[in-house]
Amino acid sequence: EMFIDTGKKPCNNKCMPGCGCGKYFEIWNNVFMEFNKTKDGKFIPLKQKNVDTGMGLERTTAMLQGVKSAYDTELFQPLLKKVETISEKKLTPSTQTSFRVIVDHVRASTFVLGDQRGVSPSNLGAGYVLRRLIRRSVRHGRLIGAQQGFTQRLAETVIKQYSNDYPELNEKKQFILDQLGLEEDKFSKTLERGLNQFKRIVDGAKAISGKDAFILFTTYGFPLEMTKELAKEHNVTVDEKGFEREYANHVKQSRESMQKTFKGGLADAKVETTKLHTATHLLHAALRKVLGDSVQQKGSNITSDRLRFDFSFDRKLTDDEIAKVQELVNKTIQQNIPITKELLSPSDAKKSGALGFFESKYGDTVSVYTVGKFSKEICGGPHVASTGELKKFTITKQEAVGSGVRRIKATVG
Repeated sequence: EMFIDTGKKPCNNKCMPGCGCGKYFEIWNNVFMEFNKTKDGKFIPLKQKNVDTGMGLERTTAMLQGVKSAYDTELFQPLLKKVETISEKKLTPSTQTSFRVIVDHVRASTFVLGDQRGVSPSNLGAGYVLRRLIRRSVRHGRLIGAQQGFTQRLAETVIKQYSNDYPELNEKKQFILDQLGLEEDKFSKTLERGLNQFKRIVDGAKAISGKDAFILFTTYGFPLEMTKELAKEHNVTVDEKGFEREYANHVKQSRESMQKTFKGGLADAKVETTKLHTATHLLHAALRKVLGDSVQQKGSNITSDRLRFDFSFDRKLTDDEIAKVQELVNKTIQQNIPITKELLSPSDAKKSGALGFFESKYGDTVSVYTVGKFSKEICGGPHVASTGELKKFTITKQEAVGSGVRRIKATVG
């Protein structure tokens, strides 16, 4: 069938999405059915069967349900009502923007956290996009008076609404709620101070400098997009290029600092230092097995006395998690597994399953060190011949380094 019979007459070119008139449905069915209407009113098949309206599920739903926007459909209405309950505020023209930001961003965050890839809030890649979504939600939550923990309460509604079609949301429910709670709590602690600092910056100013925008980012956790949104509300501009220069300079200084140490973060190439270097690979693998694949190395510093390993994670490890990580490493040491090395191109190394998070430092060929089926990483070396040389691995301390980064110190022998 070419048409959906609405029982209504065309509205003489005044149709809008959701008006439900016969003409409106005729127009869109041209696209859905991949036919073109000729001047004499006949339909002929299109040569290319790949027409895409760009509407998406939600816009299509809004049209079919006869409403003005996706937020008026059954997809968003339960979430908006939940926000009314959480905030004890009504959805009005004055609260509409905050309500819509919250339901859209928390729903998206719930799905990202529920993905099998194990993405968690961080300052890199997908983790940074996730962090921006959550933090913008938190700011708008505060604007309408939502209390601490509102992202978790809304996420529970999202999970309930979608878990029949996306069972992974239920499977990862605790992880989703934990990560939302941690990020909301972390940002809430600096949000008010950051807003006060923002007010001082814009007081009497016509623009926010790149340096000030970078301070809001590094000190108060304000993503640039949030600073731009706040600036627009106060009728001032942001020097985005200046921010990018500050950020690039920060990255450059960090790299120069790292390059002052030996390859792989080693202070030297002594026997004990080499053992501890191998131990960092085992530690990295064990952390990913216990905490999930969202764990990524962020840096290391190794001397002949101890290793220091920084990795992406948003909370303190429990005693049980520390014990499991230590047990996994020691079990691998006891098995005395040989450590092999092969030279590959960076792309082939990644295809082989080798971990590597410092692509900017790679040349045409990289060394890949493999410890049986336990660990496989791109690394500059050096390493011991087999894991048995480490004798015993002991975690001595864990601590927070910065936003979303933890540090473990350990010894071997």
